[in-house]
This record gives sequence, structure tokens and C-alpha cells, in this order.
Amino acid sequence: MRVLCLALCLALLGGCVHGPRVDTQYSAFGQSSRVQYVILHYTSTDMARSLRLLTEGEVSSHYLIGDAPATIYRLVDEDRRAWHAGQSQWQGRTWLNGTSIGIELVNQGYSEGPDGRTWQAYPPEQIDALIALLKDIVQRHQLAPGSIIGHSDVAPQRKVDPGPLFPWKRLAEAGLLPWPDAQALARQRALFANSLPSVAWFQAQLARQGYEVPAHGELDKATRNVLAAFQMKYRPQRYDGEPDAETAALLLLLNEQA
Repeated sequence: MRVLCLALCLALLGGCVHGPRVDTQYSAFGQSSRVQYVILHYTSTDMARSLRLLTEGEVSSHYLIGDAPATIYRLVDEDRRAWHAGQSQWQGRTWLNGTSIGIELVNQGYSEGPDGRTWQAYPPEQIDALIALLKDIVQRHQLAPGSIIGHSDVAPQRKVDPGPLFPWKRLAEAGLLPWPDAQALARQRALFANSLPSVAWFQAQLARQGYEVPAHGELDKATRNVLAAFQMKYRPQRYDGEPDAETAALLLLLNEQA
């Protein structure tokens, strides 16, 4: 009897330790990845300090890509939240840490000088590594075109990374994001040069892209910041936040592609 009681107790304890059996033979059709976006950043510092900042403090990212050599470091599993986006919004979704993968690239960003800001270029090998990683992420999570965005897109009032020297067009050439046709852009720019749309039109088109932007029809600082973020991505040779014919043409063609 004593032996039987001991066996029962051990069985109960074993059940408590291991928990109930979970049957995984069924899988629901109605599901998708939690990942909706990939957000690109630069670290604003060198490799050694980038690793310390992203592994020892509150700020983190899923991946860090070095500059020399262009090594990819996975710092946070993709099924866990990393703290990289902060207060952010895109396509009406807010606080994007929970629905995005964050990728940091080792890059100093910019330095201030007498002639303004000087930006650091991205080594080709670093962008090659990024493109390979992005292709893998997009395939595994079945991300739609336009899901790869910059920190400056989701937080245009406070962030400028990955900056005007980030080669978005290379990502487009790799099939990772939409890009307007050059001839169509030239034709549409000529049309807008004769009659520039209103500020309200620009705000509506930027909102269609995904930006959080005012809708009051005034060219205020917030609207200029959003325009500058868009220009930095698609027209990086001039990102002054001013509405112009080329920016209008870019917005119209990209929204037609969406």
C-alpha cells in the first residue's frame, strides 16, 4: 500500500513538473506571421559601441549588420519583440515594435560641419548582406511590397535614419520594394510643373503611402518633415520638405502601383 501511494505521488508530481501534454498535430488555416514590416536603422556609432548599445541596454534590434566585415548578427529571435522603433506609426498601425523586425546597420549617420551635414556612405558589401537577409525575411513572412521601411518613415518628426545615402533603389532593383518608372516619372513631372497640386493633395497622397501626416491643408513643420522623409527615400538629392512637381509625380506613380 505504501509503495502504491508513493507511486501515485510521484506520478502526480511528474504531471505538475512537466505540465499537460500539448497535441500539435492540427494547424489552423486562419493564421499569418505577426511580422508586417521590416524597419531599417543606422546605429550612429561604430561596431563595438553598436554591439554594446544593442545588447546591454534597453534598446535592441533583431539584427545588426557590421560594416567591415559585413557580418550579420542576430540579437533577438524574430518571434520576440525588439525595442527599436519607439513611438511610431505606419499605415494606421502604431507602436510598431510588436509587428516589425528591426535591422540596424553600423553607420555613423552624419556629422555637423560649417557646410552642413556630412553623411557616411554604406559599403556595398553591407548592402549586399542586407539584401540577402531581407529576401529571406520577406519570403518566410510573406511580406507585401512596400513592407520594408525606414525609421524616418515611421517616425518622421524625430528620426532621419537610414539617411539620404541609404541606397533604396538597390533594394528596388532586387525586387524588394516598388519604384517608379523613369519615363513615366518624367512625363508626370512635366504635367505637374504646369499645375502643382494643393498641400491637402500632398498630405492625402503621403497618407496613402502610409505616413502619419496632418490633413489640414497647411504646409506646417510636421508636413514638411513628412515630405522630407519621403523625398529622402525616393529623391535623396534634394529633401527640403518643399512640395514640387517631382515629389508630386513620385507620390502619384507610387500610389498607383500600390
